[in-house]
Amino acid sequence: MGEDTQHKDWRTEGVSVIRGDQMDTNTAQTPGMHRAAAINHARVGAQKLWAGTVTIFPKAKTGAHHHGALESVIYIVRGHARMRWGDQLEFTAEAGPGDFIYVPPYVPHQEMNASNDEPLECVLVRSDNEAVVINLDIAAVEKPETVYWVDPIHKHPHPHD
Repeated sequence: MGEDTQHKDWRTEGVSVIRGDQMDTNTAQTPGMHRAAAINHARVGAQKLWAGTVTIFPKAKTGAHHHGALESVIYIVRGHARMRWGDQLEFTAEAGPGDFIYVPPYVPHQEMNASNDEPLECVLVRSDNEAVVINLDIAAVEKPETVYWVDPIHKHPHPHD
């Protein structure tokens, strides 16, 4: 069954709990947001994951960026997120508390706080043990196209669009 577990010291090589006040802000940053790492290789020996929190202040937005080959999952804890993505950030979608956002590798994107008075607080998980952030200089389109989540369960809110 893979690695030999008979000689592991589970006390020191088992489960790790990272308290909310023990987050590491010494991680890759993008203008307009505040990232803090909880789980990475340096902190807990993670092999394939990076996890932490992101706060975007009211009315703020990040610069355009992507995360190289990494996949990202963003879970909205509090607030209202507006995501823009594409070569000119020409697409947009919104998410609120309890929603998940998936960002595939190399997708240029920008996170925005859609609220004027409430911070946007998110949990972030990436598919590698180190944060990769490539900040981009993009001339964004003025009016992005709204992309709705439409499938057999979720009907289009404006069927004639």
